[in-house]
Amino acid sequence: MRVLNGPGGTARTSMRTMPPHPSSLPSPPHPPPSPLLHLPSQHQPCSSRSVIISPQHLRTIRRSNLVARSSQSRDSRGSSVYRTGAVLTQPSEVQEQSSCPVRVQYLAERIRAVPARDRVEFVRLLRRDGQMGSLSGANDLLAALAVAREPDVALQVFDEMPAHGLVPDAWTFSTLIVCHCLKNSLDDATRILDFMVENELRLSVATFTTLVNSFCRKGEMQKAFEVVGVMKKVGCEPTIQTYNCLIKGLCYVGRVEEAYEMLGKIKKESISIEPDIYTYTAVMDGFCKVGRSPEAKELLDEALEAGLVPNVVTYNTLFNGYCKEGKPVKGFGVLKLMKERDCTPDRISYITLIHGLLKWGKIRAALRAYKEMVGDGFEVEERMLNTLLRALCKISWKERDLLDDAYQMFEKMRSTGCAIDESSYGFIIQTLSVGNRNEEALFNMEHMMTMGHSPKMISFARVLRALCREGKLGKALSVLMDERLGHPSKEVYNVIINEFNRQGRWLCARNVYGMALKQGVVPEKKPEDAKGRVLAKSRQ
Repeated sequence: MRVLNGPGGTARTSMRTMPPHPSSLPSPPHPPPSPLLHLPSQHQPCSSRSVIISPQHLRTIRRSNLVARSSQSRDSRGSSVYRTGAVLTQPSEVQEQSSCPVRVQYLAERIRAVPARDRVEFVRLLRRDGQMGSLSGANDLLAALAVAREPDVALQVFDEMPAHGLVPDAWTFSTLIVCHCLKNSLDDATRILDFMVENELRLSVATFTTLVNSFCRKGEMQKAFEVVGVMKKVGCEPTIQTYNCLIKGLCYVGRVEEAYEMLGKIKKESISIEPDIYTYTAVMDGFCKVGRSPEAKELLDEALEAGLVPNVVTYNTLFNGYCKEGKPVKGFGVLKLMKERDCTPDRISYITLIHGLLKWGKIRAALRAYKEMVGDGFEVEERMLNTLLRALCKISWKERDLLDDAYQMFEKMRSTGCAIDESSYGFIIQTLSVGNRNEEALFNMEHMMTMGHSPKMISFARVLRALCREGKLGKALSVLMDERLGHPSKEVYNVIINEFNRQGRWLCARNVYGMALKQGVVPEKKPEDAKGRVLAKSRQ
């Protein structure tokens, strides 16, 4: 990247007033680059991307003298003048045509309200109605398209500026950088940045930060630091938002120690800027990603001592760290701290905690977190409910005091219309059988088959075994002969034959055995007489 040097080798930049950057305008909610990079609305560059123009277009602009350059010269009277194209104007007359944030936001809302397929035509109508009648109008339209996340359309508008006799200024090119970052065309964005520096167009910190953030998101840290180097050479000091992007980028590529050192350097050496909660959150996230959650917790304590107010994203970082390291129960301490600090946990807080507890086999704790989540008014997604139900069912087979919790969760899911998957049905059927609630188990198995699901043979065998244990062989036989179950396995037949043998009903046992053979299944259990001898016709 090139920086123009004045006499004595000092960096030389234009002294014209820079209009507000388009990235500082309000924009619609959209996913940030990461859950940590939540910058204040007036500093949106760190959540923006950019656009670029082709080398051919840049050459066309140069040939046409369409850039408002600040080449200083003297007129016949010795007065200082600026040349823009072929027209001599007094210095006070050379100003960028800044955009009006209110107009830009209004245009962006109108563009977003139009279906995506019709937006090109809508913009064409805006141009026809005079939106391109002045440079400020064109800049408004470009900025609105950037806010509406329509970079390709913005580039088309820029291409038409020479035909309207419009001279691109610093605002125009800054908006183009934002658009090229949106397109992830960072080489083009860099080319525009070089072009602006070469032509002495004033660059704002927001423009630089936009490009820095885009490189950081791609993990290209060397290029990000090069942009910061140019930034300093032209006399534009990085802000804490710029450093937040660098810290987040360093953590993204695994250079956590460097990120931590940068935080320390900002605290010790910087006079004009101070770390904010986003700075701490970025480093905490880096620590948690490499299994150093205790150090992340120390940073949280340090931020609190410094008077900063952590947000829910900061705390969620710790949830992720603890769950990743197999210490999800510590998440309850984080929940308590959040509530003490008047920071309400969000849905992500609870889902992360429950997922971690289930992953590490802390089923009772997961149930507690689930109840707390529901108590705070959050809805749990169906997939998570099914996962928790299956885990609860499985542990309740050994820890019988959890049987009622499993039943209650199942009933709540069914009563609220939650989709219960086939696997969850199988687990609850087995759980009902384990708890000797055989009628309910049979009812739910019938309901499961009505919905088109087929119970697994292990669930089927548990129901039959429970019915046999209660002496309800007639009902067990009717279930066995249900055609919707397909071909029962030998384990199922073993359960029925064994119970008939136990009751001395050898004829019934022989009939069931014959039924199995017709199905191509050879049960391990054989019909036996009263003395436990295998009947002759059943011998193989």
